[in-house]
Amino acid sequence: MDTSALLLDGFTRIREEVHDVLDGLSEHDLNARLDSAANSVAWLVWHLTRVQDDHVSEVAGLEQAWTTEGFEERFGLDLPAGSTGFGHSSRDVAKVHVADPALLAEYYDAVHARSADYLRGVQDQALDEVVDASWDPPTTLGVRLISVLADDLQHVGQAAFVKGVLQRR
Repeated sequence: MDTSALLLDGFTRIREEVHDVLDGLSEHDLNARLDSAANSVAWLVWHLTRVQDDHVSEVAGLEQAWTTEGFEERFGLDLPAGSTGFGHSSRDVAKVHVADPALLAEYYDAVHARSADYLRGVQDQALDEVVDASWDPPTTLGVRLISVLADDLQHVGQAAFVKGVLQRR
């Protein structure tokens, strides 16, 4: 298996887990928080999608699906336009209210399709290229893609946990 195929497999697993988490959720459960400081399933899935959209679009040299495909308007969140969830306060988390899990799934699918198109063309030698010199050590493409993969898998796992707790109540 080449690197491109391996990365694509990892990102595809995120997509499968996102759909599993969103399947069968009511608006209430989608937006419920286990306590006042906890993240909802809606926020977790929105955040992991925003991060993937932001980070992969940047390295691919593309505008984000959030803006180019109209998701910013469709979600209608009372947040700054470029918000991805980094640094969100509890009050900001509460602003991510989504009425229909299908909207989150549609946004994730759009981001995943763009990510998959990009990943299919990633060559091994490109993984060592620096994509962000503001870190010490500088961030390479390989590190950035694995970071997105790890972050997204962690957040979708958290969303699955929240869903499980809510369904057992």
